[in-house]
Amino acid sequence: MIPEELTPALRLPVEDAMQLLQRGELSVEGRLVDASNATLYCACSCDGVTAACVYKPIAGERPLWDFPDGTLAEREVAAYEVSSAAGLTIVPPTVFRDGPAGPGMVQLWIDTDESVDLGRLMRRRNDAQLRSIAVFDVVINNADRKGGHLLPTPDGHIYGVDHGVSFNLDDKLRTVLWQWAGATLPAEACEMLAGLRVQLQTTLGERLGELLTRAEVRRTVRRVEALIASGRHPEPGDGWPPVPWPPI
Repeated sequence: MIPEELTPALRLPVEDAMQLLQRGELSVEGRLVDASNATLYCACSCDGVTAACVYKPIAGERPLWDFPDGTLAEREVAAYEVSSAAGLTIVPPTVFRDGPAGPGMVQLWIDTDESVDLGRLMRRRNDAQLRSIAVFDVVINNADRKGGHLLPTPDGHIYGVDHGVSFNLDDKLRTVLWQWAGATLPAEACEMLAGLRVQLQTTLGERLGELLTRAEVRRTVRRVEALIASGRHPEPGDGWPPVPWPPI
């Protein structure tokens, strides 16, 4: 629950949200203390509209042994670009821009339904939204899909956040959403992947090339092609822990 003295969340059409996040003035109002990297709760204001957002400056990123320093914010934006291009509406509107602590990722804040039990949510088998998130995580090679990174909203939508450790060249998939492992992909997932492959050869590929290395973009294409070729959800491998810790 966000304290009353802080700027509240605001639901906006995607184009309006992107304009606000890109052009708005950021005012830091607090910090999410449970986050491993600096994650600031901000007000973003422009032309009389103010909304809550999350700001993760590159300067606050903790170095990792398996990801290049100073790249997590751009990986978060790359995840939004894939989500948007795929028409999945998984990642909230997200931009890369300058802020009070330097350049970083800025993302629209999403209010969640706090009555939802995340432990039960992440184990659902008959939830099409979760299954789409599971496919999305394979595409972006998400190394940290915890239950707490799922944001169920009061209207029933489920967002996914915290994608900084994604798009690695090595297979890093680590997720709590393994309930479909080995199962045939739904027809809508196959259709989405086919469209994504086309976009990766054109506009999406160009956009990701601004945020990731060329090798990381090529590996993303290969993951999409591998999913299309297999027609199935992947199964956990032997060389990497399949579930993040802690899982929530």
